[in-house]
Amino acid sequence: MEPERDAILMHRADNVVVALGDLGAGHRLAETGVVLREDVRRGHKIAIRAISGGENVRRYGQSIGIARCAIGAGAHVHTHNLAPDPAPDPALDLAPDPAPDPARARRPAGLAPAENPLQFNGFHRKDGRVGTRNHIGILTTVNCAGSVARFIAEAAERSDWLGEMTHVDGVVPIVHHSGCAMAGDDAGYRALFRTLTGYARHPNFAAILMVGLGCEVMQIPDLIGAGRMREDDTFRYLTIQQTGGTRRTVERGLAILRELAEAANRARRAPAPLSRLTVGLQCGGSDSYSGITANPALGHASDLLVRHGATSILSETPEIYGAQHVLIRRAVSAEVGRKLAERIAWWEDHVARNGGEMNNNPSPGNKRGGLTTIVEKSLGAVAKAGRAPLRGVYRFGEPITGSGLVFMDSPGYDPCSVTGQIASGATLIAFTTGRGSVSGFKPAPGIKLATNTQMYERLREDMDLNCGDIVTHGTSIEDKGREIFDLMIRIASGERSKSEALGFGGAEFVPWQIGAVM
Repeated sequence: MEPERDAILMHRADNVVVALGDLGAGHRLAETGVVLREDVRRGHKIAIRAISGGENVRRYGQSIGIARCAIGAGAHVHTHNLAPDPAPDPALDLAPDPAPDPARARRPAGLAPAENPLQFNGFHRKDGRVGTRNHIGILTTVNCAGSVARFIAEAAERSDWLGEMTHVDGVVPIVHHSGCAMAGDDAGYRALFRTLTGYARHPNFAAILMVGLGCEVMQIPDLIGAGRMREDDTFRYLTIQQTGGTRRTVERGLAILRELAEAANRARRAPAPLSRLTVGLQCGGSDSYSGITANPALGHASDLLVRHGATSILSETPEIYGAQHVLIRRAVSAEVGRKLAERIAWWEDHVARNGGEMNNNPSPGNKRGGLTTIVEKSLGAVAKAGRAPLRGVYRFGEPITGSGLVFMDSPGYDPCSVTGQIASGATLIAFTTGRGSVSGFKPAPGIKLATNTQMYERLREDMDLNCGDIVTHGTSIEDKGREIFDLMIRIASGERSKSEALGFGGAEFVPWQIGAVM
């Protein structure tokens, strides 16, 4: 990719290119010779030949929608003349392999294992997992306990003893807006149950204090009765009603927290194989550069992780919609492919029953960045998954039991999706953004990857790495992917990310609320 290019053709079968800068009417594209009929902003699409009304518009070599009307060569292609395709491209096989015998299913070639396995320095837990941070969590079962959890955390921050705990990364109150006024055994309840259990057992927490009100639907006895929360006896719980109200709960909670902190402070980082790392792959505030720079670079980094035996979690089911065939064809078995197809079908039904449609994406910010249809956005989003085979499909917050590339079902809403990934075991989050998302995800450190240099320069204090130099300076996808991979190892070993330095992570715990609030 030459830095001086004014537009990029993603695939030889495409009939549009993407502008790499703001281009004026009358500009002649260097590579194709097409003359622009109108001004086109950076990241937006330009027709490089005449496209008939109703014809498929192609990017990445695949249809991203249909032309609403005839589009001339050199015209700006966007929401005014490009519509979502109501039917999938007939050239695409969206179904998984129908072979009933898994031995007959198409199997993608795996990635070669790394010749020289690498390590990171993490916190080894008794259950065999390795954390990248050493936080103490105050986990709440219900919204009604949220303020008290914050009061306990604030009292700890004011104390003299917490500052002496130099190997503790901090106290993290985990509060949310659910836990009651819900059915006691439906999809929403089970999703919250998995989320709270996953956080309680997370290796980035050295210890957990769980606080409940006492009368909520999500009862502490039900949570702890489902199995031992932690193997190292660093789990405590109390309820506000039983303890005697706010003041007594704060006093009792603070005493418990000091005891837990003393145990947590004895933990030390030690070398661990990279196979013990689990990374959540995310994108938010995407633009048209996402599928050109940061997402494929992150995909290459993900492949490097997989080669080292680590786990990469792709999520955001509505944002792979229309591109699910890319993953289904890479499933290691027909069963895995069917699981992903089933989640897509569930989403189609779920959205329709709630008066929406899967094509309500991209968001206004995505569109300003040049994205037009959900398929275009999804094709760029799945680039985060690299080339590795898809080895598993999991429910929201379900524990990840295997290694390699896996998919966890979640909404496309970033804080909610990351919450599920962390509950499933992600100890590090890699987050690409084109518009400039700012957030953090305690207890897991988050790395922000900018898709374009202009945004990176504006938001240097929030962005950890610029991937825009793939366009501006001709950096290769592979070199940038290796740079991301190396940064992951450093962050996992204790280097602070930009979002951590800014103090993010206290407001981004968002369990998926499915079903009626009663």
